[in-house]
Amino acid sequence: MKKATGTVFRYGDNVDTDVIIPARYLNSSDPAELAAHCMEDIDKEFIRKVQPGDIIVADKNFGCGSSREHAPIAIKAAGVSCVIAETFARIFYRNAINIGLPIIECPEASKGIEAGDEVEVDFDSGIITNKTKGTQFKGQAFPPFMQKIIAAGGLVNYINENAAEA
Repeated sequence: MKKATGTVFRYGDNVDTDVIIPARYLNSSDPAELAAHCMEDIDKEFIRKVQPGDIIVADKNFGCGSSREHAPIAIKAAGVSCVIAETFARIFYRNAINIGLPIIECPEASKGIEAGDEVEVDFDSGIITNKTKGTQFKGQAFPPFMQKIIAAGGLVNYINENAAEA
């Protein structure tokens, strides 16, 4: 996946893993079940409105809280193509890459994009285009090895695909 285009769902600072996927659903590891409850404690309408390819934009410290891998899995399984934030909690950042969910840190985009805007993200260049407002932002592009992990759908898939080469 070289680009993502979608409608924005907008959130503020410190969106923690407990509101991304509430603890009461952690008895399941089924991505579809997790997706069905994604963001429900912060946005009751999210799961009914999200469409494949949509994008989450947030402020500081997205994904803070517990280190559960369920949070990025729920987001990805809900159809979100990318999360843009001013900053991410480090463990969420790592978990997102490990399961193949593209995330980009870009403070300017976080401040310049609103809910409902149509946004395109070019993962090779890090360019984030707000098609609704006609503005562009320069996010941090992934290094090539991280792009390969994301394109493979996560670290385990990447390792399995490349095991024969080792």
